[in-house]
Formats: sequence, C-alpha cells, structure tokens
Amino acid sequence: MDRETRAFAESHFRRLRGRPAGGAGATPGRVDFIESPDSFSYADFFKGYLLPNVPCVFSSSFTEGWGSRRRWVTPGGKPAFEHLLRNYGDVVVPVANCGVQEYNSNPKEHMLLRDYISYWEDYIQGGYSSPRGCLYLKDWHLCRDASAEDVFTLPVYFSSDWLNEYWDALDVDDYRFIYMGPAGTWSPFHADIFRSFSWSVNICGRKKWFFFPPGQEEALRDCHGALPYDVTSPALLDSRLYPMRKHCSPPLELTQEAGEMVFVPSGWHHQVHNLEDTISINHNWVNGCNLASMWHFLQQELRAVQREVSQWRDTMPDWDRHCQVIMRSCSGINFEEFYHFLKIIAERRLLLLAKEMGPGDMEGSAGSGLGPQQAAFDVSRIAEVLASVVAHPDFQRVDASVFSLQPGELLQQLEEVVAATASL
Repeated sequence: MDRETRAFAESHFRRLRGRPAGGAGATPGRVDFIESPDSFSYADFFKGYLLPNVPCVFSSSFTEGWGSRRRWVTPGGKPAFEHLLRNYGDVVVPVANCGVQEYNSNPKEHMLLRDYISYWEDYIQGGYSSPRGCLYLKDWHLCRDASAEDVFTLPVYFSSDWLNEYWDALDVDDYRFIYMGPAGTWSPFHADIFRSFSWSVNICGRKKWFFFPPGQEEALRDCHGALPYDVTSPALLDSRLYPMRKHCSPPLELTQEAGEMVFVPSGWHHQVHNLEDTISINHNWVNGCNLASMWHFLQQELRAVQREVSQWRDTMPDWDRHCQVIMRSCSGINFEEFYHFLKIIAERRLLLLAKEMGPGDMEGSAGSGLGPQQAAFDVSRIAEVLASVVAHPDFQRVDASVFSLQPGELLQQLEEVVAATASL
C-alpha cells in the first residue's frame, strides 16, 4: 500500500463513522471483468472493489503460472484424476451430499480422495447420476494437511489476509480450501463465515454464480423468517410462502470460466453451481476493510444466542459465560477469541512499525508484504474496532484474567501509534 492509497482508505472510513457496519451500498449493475495483470494494481483493486465491497472477476491471465493449472488438468481441460490419485489418493477429504438438505446446508462424510475420484468417474460413466447421490468434495484443507506442490501463488490483491495470518500463527487451522466435483454439484445460498471476503479460482471447469448484495437477503426470507436453501427454486414464486420476494432485486449473475478468479465481497449472499466437472481453490479472508463487518456480525450472533436461552438468564449461574460458549460452538468464535485475534494482528503490526518508522522508511516494504503504510492503516482499523469492543457491555463481562495484555492497554498502545503515524 502506498501513502495515497492509505489516505484514500482512511478518508473512506472517516465518512462511514456512525453508520452501521455491513449495510448495503450502491449495487453495481454488472460484475466487472479485469483483463490484464499488467494494467491493474493493488491500489486499483483496493479503491475500486475492496473498499466499495463489490464483486469482480479476474481473467485467467492472473493464474496462468499456477502449478495446479498445469498439473491438475488434462490437455482437454478436464480434472487430471491420475495426477490427483498419485499425489493425494490416501488423503481423507470431506464430501457433501448435494441431494440432501440439512437445515440450509448438506450433510458431510469423510472418505479417501481415491474413493471420491472412483465415485466421480462412475458418476460420469453413469450419465451424471448415481444411487449414492450427487457428492461434492468441499472444504478440503490441502495447504494445512499436505504438501501443496506449488498449487497456487497468492495474488497480491488478497495478500492482506488476517484470518489466515492468525490461524497460521496458532498453527492449528486455516481458511484455505479445495473444492472439486462433477457437473451438477452446487453450494446452497449463504454468506461467507464471519462476513469474510473470499476469492475463488476455477482450476478447471465452469461455475454459475448468483450474487445478492448485503440487505437484499432480508427480502428472501420466508413467512417464518428463514432464508431460502435454493434461490433458483420455483417455491420462491409463492407469495404466501415468500411475502417479501417482490421487493428483492434480481441477483447479479456471473459465469466463471476455467482459470478465472472471482472476488466475493463481505456479506454478499451467494449461490454457486458447477456447470462442468470443476476444481476450484477458495480462500476466506478478513482485513481492515471488513473488520467492522466481522465485529457487527459477532454482535448479532451473540444476541441470537442470548434470545434463545433468555428464559434461563435468572436461574443459570454464569449465564453470560455460557452464552459465549454456545456462541463459539455455533459460530466458531466468541468475544474472547475475537480479542485474541485482534491482539495477534495488532502486535505484529506494531512490531513492524517499530522497526520501520525511521526517517523516510514509511514508503518502503522491507519484506513486510504490503509495507508499513499498510501496517499503519491496519493499526488504525484495529484501534477503531477495539474501542467498540472494549466499550461493549457483554465484552466487559468476559473474564479479563485470561488475557496476557489487557484490552485497554492494547487500545492505548494502538491509539498512540495511530497519532504518531498520522502525518507519515
């Protein structure tokens, strides 16, 4: 990040102060297509798509050097089953049954990759049908669980990725996934975890995307308040079952070709269908641009838990603590862990700035990814969100003795650095 882009971003967030996070902005009439890496900079992406929180698709030129596009695909553009079997056949992978609805998702099982590929080949031979159903390999943590053999190169546009930076620091998990499945496999209507951004690259095959900007999903709720499982279902035309449907704008539709890379903005609900036998690489990520949306989402999740168990509030000892435990079980994170997430990222940025705040150094990169201007921007975003966290009554009920650095102390450090770097 350069100085001008940082100033642009900080001005953007000053204008947003006082507005609810995660709300809908202007909805584009189409999804922009980015043709050439040579004429599209990080600043272009940051200003044009990341800050406005709108989708775009990058051409296959952006991924043509990836190892997976050379090794995982046959000359005819199909999945290279032999290579995958040779390298990963004995890896256990998660597989969803697209033909079975379980709440608003699909039930999963685990199997060896070689068994899934055997199923896939039989599915093709059977005219894309099987008594076992329509099975979709989803959420395989290849980068965490096995040697990735130069599968991909992280695009610079997505390199400010706090979610995976945090989990890499803990060395227990990540949000980097492989998806693969035959034509007809699909992902039901959803928004990404923690209201994260995501990016998705088709290594081979084609996908059909349906996008709804933040807020539009409210008009898709049924008469019981539930979101739809499948936005292409004829049931949505039933005005008695979906009384608000007429107030929802048509989705933005996109057909993603082989090699192309889709940026999915924060809080956009979407549904995705594989039009051909397809392999894709997908990451979820959070950074300073959608951190407030993540915090807003976590507050909503806690309120939902509190409503569900409100009848026990006066009789359950440590009711607030139990709400946090339930929230973590349902959402994968609670207020305590969110603070730990902020603290890890903040300490890394503070260390980088302490090393690089000499005269004239703020424009350099010095091996620090997107550079100290990016670090200064990150600190300012963490400080603003952490101030809201510290003031939140439910966070104040969290047991602070478990923190190695008290939240108020960290906030003070961050605010001092924000002031020190404001003019740099």
